[in-house]
Amino acid sequence: MPLTAGQQFLHWEIDAGPSDSVEVTLDHAANVQLMDESNFSAYKSGSTYHYAGGYITKSPFRIAPPHQGRWHLVVDLGGAPGTVKASARVLYGR
Repeated sequence: MPLTAGQQFLHWEIDAGPSDSVEVTLDHAANVQLMDESNFSAYKSGSTYHYAGGYITKSPFRIAPPHQGRWHLVVDLGGAPGTVKASARVLYGR
């Protein structure tokens, strides 16, 4: 899924837990952030929020959710110009 001009972020909703891995593949460096519903709402509104992940320079990148639940995976460029292509999948039990 490509991030195109005018679009601020890529987004996936994921059901996963600590025994699972979320694998993200990027065509170049970008911010990869895994967050719960309340933090995703804060992210969208421009408020302070918390997440797991960070600025990822090597692909693929894997992250395990800290607990079982519904998660929001966001890929963005932190306001920098450009585009990024990304894909995400859950590796259950890994």
